[in-house]
Amino acid sequence: MSECCSSSAQLVPIMQTGCGCGVTQLLPLDDNRRLPVAIIGGGPVGLAAAAHLVSKGESFVLFEAASEVAGNIQSWSHVRLFSPWKYNIDKAAKELLEVHGWKAPSDDEHPTGGELVEKYLDPLSKLSSIKPNIHYNAKVVAISRKGLSKVKTYGREKLPFVLRVKKDDKQIAFEAKAVIDASGTWSNPNPSNSEGVWTEEERLVNSQIFYGIPDVLDKDRVRYSRKKVLVVGSGHSAVNALLDLERLQHEEPETNIIWVIRKSNVKEVYGGQENDGLRERGVLGVRLQKLVEAGKLRVYTSFNIVSFNKDADKIIVTGRSNDQTIRIEGIDEIITSTGSRPDINFLREVRIDLDPALESVDALAQLIDPNIHSCGTVRPHGERELRQPEQNFYIVGSKSYGRAPTFLLATGYEQVRSVVAALTGDFEEAEKVELELPETGVCSISSSSSSVAAESCCGGSVPVDVDACCAADANAKTSGNYGCGCGTALAETAKSISKNSSCCG
Repeated sequence: MSECCSSSAQLVPIMQTGCGCGVTQLLPLDDNRRLPVAIIGGGPVGLAAAAHLVSKGESFVLFEAASEVAGNIQSWSHVRLFSPWKYNIDKAAKELLEVHGWKAPSDDEHPTGGELVEKYLDPLSKLSSIKPNIHYNAKVVAISRKGLSKVKTYGREKLPFVLRVKKDDKQIAFEAKAVIDASGTWSNPNPSNSEGVWTEEERLVNSQIFYGIPDVLDKDRVRYSRKKVLVVGSGHSAVNALLDLERLQHEEPETNIIWVIRKSNVKEVYGGQENDGLRERGVLGVRLQKLVEAGKLRVYTSFNIVSFNKDADKIIVTGRSNDQTIRIEGIDEIITSTGSRPDINFLREVRIDLDPALESVDALAQLIDPNIHSCGTVRPHGERELRQPEQNFYIVGSKSYGRAPTFLLATGYEQVRSVVAALTGDFEEAEKVELELPETGVCSISSSSSSVAAESCCGGSVPVDVDACCAADANAKTSGNYGCGCGTALAETAKSISKNSSCCG
């Protein structure tokens, strides 16, 4: 053994054998192995991680900031998912539940957020192998290595993690041998301001802004009925809000809907429609197009919000569109659905590698960057891509995507399956990343001729008979060069290619 790895402690390999700065490290066989794996977040992906750890006979502790399971989902319990049950249930979790007589819902039904919790997540959280290890009202406020700051390198991989947790107004320290951060991003929304900055002006009108998807037709009906409502954003959350407002408008005709988007063409929001592999997601685009074409709302494209001002009990929103200043006056309520961002404040003493633009796990950025990829279809990935400079620390679930959209639960389930396999020494299983996700239908067009191509996210064209998310991906698949293309399996020889060498990595 070379000098850099010399130690009197008994060692076991974490991945490959070897030593040195650029290869896999070794973990001492010491008291750390008797510590649990800490999971942050009691949503679908966090609970899936718990289920996989249970199936491997591994101890864990899970921290959920809310007072009940899946606190983030509870805030949008009225919203129907566009993915059916078959994509929303983790395999390990399903096996644990079925041992206790649980019956899975029909594969092709589409649950609401509330039904996802009631029929799946709540029963899972109450299993005897999981329930005792969950801490509710427990917010992780800091993570570090025991006795070391982020700056210190020597020996840090031998030390346990220390999680500082605020629980019932007290801060408690927990030790763990590994950490899986599945805390999501939903509770940390982006501002309405187009520059992504929280301004004092926006905070002053905060009481009239709802961030997310309000329950327009039920709990929040009075808030929006017969009001002038401005919706900000072009993602699925904004579309859901617009469609609910249209139903409210049908019943309450005095309801006035205004929609502002940063995109230059509203057609970009319609998505794959009939070509979408998830039918309900495609239906959203179809319904939205009908709503716009019927003139039931006013749309401002290329609109960048600059400021907010109060006018008595109304709001004035000022923005720039195509070099013109536009003032939208008399607004009663604003619904902001501009996405969300990861909370990385409590990770300041952990060595992490995030993309500077998306704040996603760095290795995923080239696969999910909306500036590059129009379709949102992401090739399978697992522990290898999610690995951080801080050994045995992982960011998974929607938080691994940072600010990027189009995350699906099935992706998170596959992530934690691979991560848990690696943490428990099953490295062969960790490398077997198998996941089939439905296509979004926006990267190609249907045609009777295979020579017809659609414009792709990378500036080229994609033949319609090739299952590819962009031009570079299509070229890789048709040529048999699997070392490139965002939808292909990356060959070992391609790993040395700079991620900036092409749009798809």
